[in-house]
Amino acid sequence: MPSSSSQENAENGLVARSGEGDNAAPFSITEISTMLKRTVEDRFGFVRLRGELSGVKRAASGHLYCSLKDEKAVIDGVMWRGNAGRLGFLPEDGIEVVATGKLTTYAGRSKYQIVMDSMEIAGEGALLALLEKTRLRLEKEGLFAAERKRQLPFLPRTIAVVTSPTGAVIRDILHRLADRFPSRVLVWPVLVQGQGSADQVASAIRGFSNVPKTIPKPDVLIVARGGGSIEDLWGFNEEVVVRAIADCPIPVISAVGHETDTTLADYAADRRAPTPTAAAEMAVPVRAELAATIEDLAHRQKRAIGRPVTLGRERLEARVQRLPRPEAVLQPQGQKLDDLSERLRRGLMDRAAKGREKLGALRMPRAILDRGLREARQKLGNNRLSAAVIEGRFSRDSERFAALDRLYQSLNPKAPLKRGFVLVKDVDGNLVRTRKDAGQHAALGIEFGDGILDVTTGAAPAAQAKPRKRKPRTDTAQNRQDDLFG
Repeated sequence: MPSSSSQENAENGLVARSGEGDNAAPFSITEISTMLKRTVEDRFGFVRLRGELSGVKRAASGHLYCSLKDEKAVIDGVMWRGNAGRLGFLPEDGIEVVATGKLTTYAGRSKYQIVMDSMEIAGEGALLALLEKTRLRLEKEGLFAAERKRQLPFLPRTIAVVTSPTGAVIRDILHRLADRFPSRVLVWPVLVQGQGSADQVASAIRGFSNVPKTIPKPDVLIVARGGGSIEDLWGFNEEVVVRAIADCPIPVISAVGHETDTTLADYAADRRAPTPTAAAEMAVPVRAELAATIEDLAHRQKRAIGRPVTLGRERLEARVQRLPRPEAVLQPQGQKLDDLSERLRRGLMDRAAKGREKLGALRMPRAILDRGLREARQKLGNNRLSAAVIEGRFSRDSERFAALDRLYQSLNPKAPLKRGFVLVKDVDGNLVRTRKDAGQHAALGIEFGDGILDVTTGAAPAAQAKPRKRKPRTDTAQNRQDDLFG
């Protein structure tokens, strides 16, 4: 008989063998999965479940995927596009609902799930209620007040990032920063999900607020995480994270989740970004755009400086073109002057001719002249003037003439000659004022009070002095011009 050890080795052999009387062939994985699927669908063909939605996702095909959970268990759920389109509300995480459908299994992951035919709201989710309660309490403390919000620096030199070092978030941020404006980036690696994530995020924020002097202090801080369910993002709803953000002296950008995800960290941050990539865009401007803007401003400055000169030149040229030519302005006046000159000449000639005619016509007889003389004598005899009037007029005129004579004597250049002074003149009668000028003339005339003495200087041989030229008087009766005006 075989021993017990040899029998045990046969049962645990390397090759599967069928024993005597064994007619049960082994099932394949697909067979057992199909059997389980039929059993679950037959037993739970119609069920109503009450639970809280979590991880709600709408696929591109229109199907709705989510999870239903309570305090101790979670079950996956799916609603096909036709039924999902007939829902009367928008499913969101945290909403407590009552779902009607049938249970089935998903062999690809060895999971069971409910295929929902309908869904109704059962009540406010406990998780969202807790979140709202925390939000209201922190809001009353002023942590979300608008006056606490600070402006982001225009061009930060150092950017701090609090996120997971292994996710796609940090790669997206670094790539975006490199494209827009390369900057120094400091990363503080933390857990962004699960137990202890909130404490790590809060510690990282406080750590950047108190960096040592050997490390450049960040100008802006980005708290980032990718999208996820409300449970995945719950760490950023913790009070410790919210207070760390509110107390941070560095401007904070919250980039938690996607556009539809909202956490309490978003309320406490100075700016909320819909995505981590958008947070990088908020943090720095585009360097190429800045360079283009600066270049454009420089061109505008040059144009602004040259614009007044250009406008002034254009206005001056326009005014110069509108101004008449100088000859055109003076021509009418010159013509008028010529006309007036001609009229004056003709008028003087006419007046002289008329005067000659009038003078020639004045041939009065002696009787008329005698009669005029008698009338003048008679008129003079009628004007009886007193001697006092005549003497007063004569006295005033005498005083006036005496004052004029004194003034003449004081201004007469020859008056000092009577006191012994002399005037030195050259042969032409010009005054010689200096000895140097006198040495340049061979002969001089010295005028005394009673006459002129001609002398010779020692600078040249004595020569006969030229006789002085006497200017003829022009006030003789022969040289007087007849009065043209009578």
